[in-house]
Amino acid sequence: MAKDVLDLLRSLLIEVGSNLLPEIDDLLSGRMSVAEVPEARRFLALQSFGVWHQLIAIAMEYEGAQYRRVEERSGRAMIGTFADVLKRAQENGIGRETLEGALSRLKVQPTMTAHPTETKRVTVLEIHRRIYRRLTELLTRDWAPHEVETLKTALKAEVEVLWLTGELKLEKPSVAQEVDWGIHFFDEVLFEALPTVVDSLEHALENSYGVDAPETCLHFASWIGGDRDGNPFVTADVTRASLKRYREAAIASYRALLSRLAADLSIGVSVVSFSQEFKLALDGLLAQCGPERIEIEKRNSGEHFRQFAAALSCRLEATSKADRGEATGVTPFARSAELLRLVETLRKALCQTGAAAAAERKVLPLERRLRIFGFHTVALDIRQNATVVNRSLAEILSAVDGKTISGPDDPAWADRLASGLREEKAPDLTGHDFSDETRDLIALFELLGEARRRDPASIGAFILSMTTSAEDLIAVYLMSQWCSSGTSNIMAPLPIVPLFETIDDLRASSEILDTIFSNRAVRRLLREAGDRQEVMLGYSDSNKDGGFFTSNWELAKAQVALKRIGHKHRVEVSFFHGRGGSVSRGGAPAGRAIAAQPNGTVDGRLRVTEQGEIVSAKFANRGTALTMLERLVGAVLDHTLQPPDTARPDEIGEYKEAFEALSGLSQVKYLDLVRMPGFIQYFNEASPVEELGLLKIGSRPARRFGSAPQNLSDLRAIPWVFAWSQNRHMLTGWYGIGTALSSFTGVRGESGRALLKKMYETSPLFRLVIDEAEKLLFQSDLKIARLYADLVTDPQAATNVYQAIAAEAKLTEEMILFLTEEKSLALRFPEFRTRAEGLTAQMEGLHGLQVDLLRKVRSGRGTDEARPEDVDALLMTIHVISGGLGWTG
Repeated sequence: MAKDVLDLLRSLLIEVGSNLLPEIDDLLSGRMSVAEVPEARRFLALQSFGVWHQLIAIAMEYEGAQYRRVEERSGRAMIGTFADVLKRAQENGIGRETLEGALSRLKVQPTMTAHPTETKRVTVLEIHRRIYRRLTELLTRDWAPHEVETLKTALKAEVEVLWLTGELKLEKPSVAQEVDWGIHFFDEVLFEALPTVVDSLEHALENSYGVDAPETCLHFASWIGGDRDGNPFVTADVTRASLKRYREAAIASYRALLSRLAADLSIGVSVVSFSQEFKLALDGLLAQCGPERIEIEKRNSGEHFRQFAAALSCRLEATSKADRGEATGVTPFARSAELLRLVETLRKALCQTGAAAAAERKVLPLERRLRIFGFHTVALDIRQNATVVNRSLAEILSAVDGKTISGPDDPAWADRLASGLREEKAPDLTGHDFSDETRDLIALFELLGEARRRDPASIGAFILSMTTSAEDLIAVYLMSQWCSSGTSNIMAPLPIVPLFETIDDLRASSEILDTIFSNRAVRRLLREAGDRQEVMLGYSDSNKDGGFFTSNWELAKAQVALKRIGHKHRVEVSFFHGRGGSVSRGGAPAGRAIAAQPNGTVDGRLRVTEQGEIVSAKFANRGTALTMLERLVGAVLDHTLQPPDTARPDEIGEYKEAFEALSGLSQVKYLDLVRMPGFIQYFNEASPVEELGLLKIGSRPARRFGSAPQNLSDLRAIPWVFAWSQNRHMLTGWYGIGTALSSFTGVRGESGRALLKKMYETSPLFRLVIDEAEKLLFQSDLKIARLYADLVTDPQAATNVYQAIAAEAKLTEEMILFLTEEKSLALRFPEFRTRAEGLTAQMEGLHGLQVDLLRKVRSGRGTDEARPEDVDALLMTIHVISGGLGWTG
């Protein structure tokens, strides 16, 4: 990162902050610890660190954008870009027919989730965007000296606003506010960025293979407003309101483009002649504008293209009014496809009149935007826990059958579900006194049927979390069939997606799918859906169950096994990767993570979650968003072009045997730790896990983070990772790996050492696991961890657990350095290491203060009776530490 950019931002922050916080320069330089600041200014000191960490992130984004521009000007294809992927494809002898086959299957869908890991408010994100723009404006052009000063003053003003803006959310956001938070990124960046990515792919393909890009290869989905797993505030009515809000956002996004077309397309009949086909289309369009027709024709007399665009705007506005129940006399668009066809007509007519450049520049972006976003912005996924679905269905069956059916434990459960799925007529569910939970689930499925009839693209899939059996899935199929008002008779059935999260569920997943595919009723529904089955894979709970190494290996094995089951039943299985922001939850760089997937498991189709702080990190600015999205689509295309019948080294032979051995050794070591007497107490007391619930960063109830869990199964995956990062143990990303590698070489000797070295050089999965573990181990700090261990009220438990963690950290570092042949950790990641080292002094002070505040807050009867200023400062330390690390959960 260029030092001058950071120096500029740092100097501005010191300038705006020094009046209120005289110590700010010494704090940012590390010459003073936050604990040395007088208590009256302690919160401001924490605020200064929070702002500084945010400015560092903005500087990194800016530098990344400038680096990409330099590389593009030089003519070099950056790794992961479309140009790079297609160049390597040509070098590897990939022919045009193979490429076109891969492109025909290409479907990439990032998915925003509602997981509460974003501690920054939308207001703060908007300030970040303004700072980025001001920085770009100042540094990317040659200005006169007085202009430079003017631009610096404008940048300083934005830094000042950020400095004086409270970062912590004062109230928990509602689901509606979370929906607006997600839409913010579409309004600011994504509505424009996604069509631009398709355009970039188009140009790269033209320059290499001379083929067209698939226009619908990139879409967004979202869980925000649809994810009710653990969130009782997401009701059927809330989901209905969310669908309406997404629709409004999409329609609103087209207004400016159509207005611009109506202003720009001033091509008149005196200059060109218009085809009869276009004149008829225009006349038909104007006829649907009702009383507005006369004004449109009068305002744009003789300028048919302007009339056409104005008429489109008129009907689009009528569509919005019709959604609000207002009658206008103008015919609204029934679906976005109708508007799309008319925009295509406009573009073709422009080309026919000799305005091909105008058509491509001014109309094609709108056409592409309509194909991607329609009238829905995102495909809204619905997520619910299998336990809730089974509980509600048991209540419904008991009412319908007139006898008590307890649920999955009932011996008659499986047979009753199977018979229900075969029934041609759904039972009448009215008139029964169901619980609120069951009534809401019935209302939800009724809403899904209604929404899909109106706009099939508005609904994505039903994600069934904690799927443990085939009957769990059949229960959802049955609920959908009974409650969605016969939707399956007019369109493909609602996609039901199992989410396999734990190690045990991953291992059982192929058998579950085999059973489901063998069910004739389900198989018929899948056939109607195009013989496709999506499967979601959970990185978080599998990590919590078995540790980092075992989780990654089980996820890889599950994909291979599930693909095999799909081939057996002639069903195309695709994967939805539930990756979080941190390494522990699958947050490795997307390109490398996709490259490490087993061959043939991507095959053009990939879904991946984007959550919380990762959404803002990737999509808050146009340049960064374009890069991230191009690398994501490029990585999927690159993986798809690999020969699917060629197994990777880690899937066969000695590599596979080594993975199995290492996974087993790592899991045993990991389980020894989490089952150690006093471990749960250590976790509760040596981390701020209980206090995390006080951060108002999501609409879910505070219990989503759990309170004083008593065993491993009680622990939620996000706070599990969040808490271990706050106390700098970071064990979720590396624990058990050192013992596994050491034991493996201890048994196999020199041949084992040679094999591990060979795997590190040639196995993408092994390399990914080791590299990411290395980075997280570098971020851990056992000296700081010791401060948190001293909070544990059982000294013996504290000593035992801490010593086990410290010993494994030392061993893991030794074994990783053996593989990398480096003298210290993270030397191969210089930017990552430099940033972390630059914050060392600040972070030590922050952690020390957090430990002191935890001790104070807990000394009485907890946060309810603690001093408000201590609680606020504690929450601010959590926020600032996560900002310094670059992620939360």
